[in-house]
Amino acid sequence: MAILPTIHGPDDVKRLSLQECGELATELRQTIIDTVSRQGGHLASNLGDVELTIALHRAFSSPKDKLVFDVGHQIYAHKLLTGRQERFATLRSYQGMSGFPCRAESEHDLFDTGHSSTAISMALGLARARDLKGEDHHVVAIVGDGALTGGMCYEAMNDAGSGKSRLIVILNDNEMSISRNVGALPEYFKHLRASASWYGGKKRIKHRLQSIPVVGKPLAGLVEKAKNMVKSVVTEGELFEALGFRYLGPFDGHNIDEMTRVFEEAKQLSDTPLLIHVITRKGNGYELAERQPEKFHGVAPFRVENGMKRRQASGPSAAQIAGKALTDMGAKDPRVVAITAAMAGGTGLSGFEKQYPERFFDVGIAEQHAVSMAAGLARDGMKPYFAVYSTFLQRAYDQIIHDVCLQNLPVTIMSDHVALVGDDGKTHHGVLSVPMLLSIPNLTLLAPRDTQTLEDGLHATLALEGPCVVQYPKDGIAPYAQDMRGEALSIGRWQTLREGGDCTILAYGRMVKHAMEAAKLLEESDGLQIGVVDCWSLRPMDMNCLQALFENKARIITIEEGERIGGFGSEIARLCVEHGAGMPLAILGLPNRFIAHGSVDQLLEECGLSSEQLAARIKQTLSEK
Repeated sequence: MAILPTIHGPDDVKRLSLQECGELATELRQTIIDTVSRQGGHLASNLGDVELTIALHRAFSSPKDKLVFDVGHQIYAHKLLTGRQERFATLRSYQGMSGFPCRAESEHDLFDTGHSSTAISMALGLARARDLKGEDHHVVAIVGDGALTGGMCYEAMNDAGSGKSRLIVILNDNEMSISRNVGALPEYFKHLRASASWYGGKKRIKHRLQSIPVVGKPLAGLVEKAKNMVKSVVTEGELFEALGFRYLGPFDGHNIDEMTRVFEEAKQLSDTPLLIHVITRKGNGYELAERQPEKFHGVAPFRVENGMKRRQASGPSAAQIAGKALTDMGAKDPRVVAITAAMAGGTGLSGFEKQYPERFFDVGIAEQHAVSMAAGLARDGMKPYFAVYSTFLQRAYDQIIHDVCLQNLPVTIMSDHVALVGDDGKTHHGVLSVPMLLSIPNLTLLAPRDTQTLEDGLHATLALEGPCVVQYPKDGIAPYAQDMRGEALSIGRWQTLREGGDCTILAYGRMVKHAMEAAKLLEESDGLQIGVVDCWSLRPMDMNCLQALFENKARIITIEEGERIGGFGSEIARLCVEHGAGMPLAILGLPNRFIAHGSVDQLLEECGLSSEQLAARIKQTLSEK
């Protein structure tokens, strides 16, 4: 009889025998593989922590005890064990279950998370709130070794270690973040992992000594003390203990019995914060993911038998196009260097890394450091390019302002996954990019409409002497409107793709294509002549084009796949006021709320930004005005 269907919550996990827990782990792993193969999602990391999650729920009592999962790449087993089996088949689908922790889904999810290195800080807050209220429960942060390359973890541990709040941090060490871990810290973890053999040998020796009549137990005790003295010098977590944490480990994260006993013992230690180091294998139980954990970190729907995608991409992603362009630029200019924050493959930089390893820097999950290091490179004559998802660039906002733009240094940020990204949902949508960046002095902000203009835009940045952000969506958009006449693509100049007397649409990025399609629909159905201008240079704007529109009393509608408050449309309205021009007829964009997950087309439809909806909204606006 299958065990997983009988699990309706953590209490059901506690009643299982050890053998049943092993069978449950097998069922969990198969359910995760089957579901992700259909829905897509984060696979290798979720397969790696199945036994660890079972042990957590055997030892702790969620939701009374607080379990805080960092990032959320390892949340699937937790979801399945906390009453969400029936909805698990809807994982990452529109109006279905989120692929990350989600407070709206369950009381067992404490935060909506999708960014790295935050769990210890949030857990410390929960622990201090518990202490202030005089309550008695455990607070546990589950953090990956990749997350520990983020400085925020050390800020939190330094703070926690200076106090006496009971806090348990579980370091899930699988030697991976998204890309292979880099830097000095992974080498330190290798040193700690090597000590795992110490524990096995120590147990065997202790068992043999204790079997000796009369003197066995005292002798075993003496050897234990001697070994612990040596171990404290060569293998223990000196780094963590220097931060005020008691260190235990490393332990086998796939041994449910051992993990349960360790957690039970940890609950009795209340004098200092505690770090438990467990070793797991990313992709465990699915051979293809074990062999290629980076490839199977985040996957589209695939065939379980061979790992091949069920649907092949229609063309290269925007990141792949941008990465190839940067590699070509590196061949022409030896000053070009590339930087990634643990996502070389995801941001298209693998080719540059292979071609120019000495000019490639993977800094780990440390976006703040990446931006400031780029400032240092630029200050001494290099041309640094930092490729990063828009949602993660938010983490380095101060460094963009203070270390790059205030100094007016030629750092270029390649901001990927801008606008709606689809299945990863609200923690990953890059919809705040323009409001976040548009007001920063000295910054050039470019938003190419397709892969050709993306390449052209990146090449144009070589001539810039100041900071620049080039932003683009997740999916590559095939070139269109290439037979146009008029303005050449250049920074500070817009391109008129379509003339029209009834109104003029100002748009940028992916919305230019939707604007073109909406204009065509209106011409075919109603005979309306709608102009479309590609405003790809968001800063500096093309004031000559705008002034001409103002003088001609053009009726303007702005469209953007981003937040309207403080966005492009808001800036156009401000310029209209300054120049005494008529206000835009409409500022169309995303609503001011956090948007859930689903396909990009579904989300555009939900937000009224599909081509057909835009045509209807423009027609209604023109009739009203």
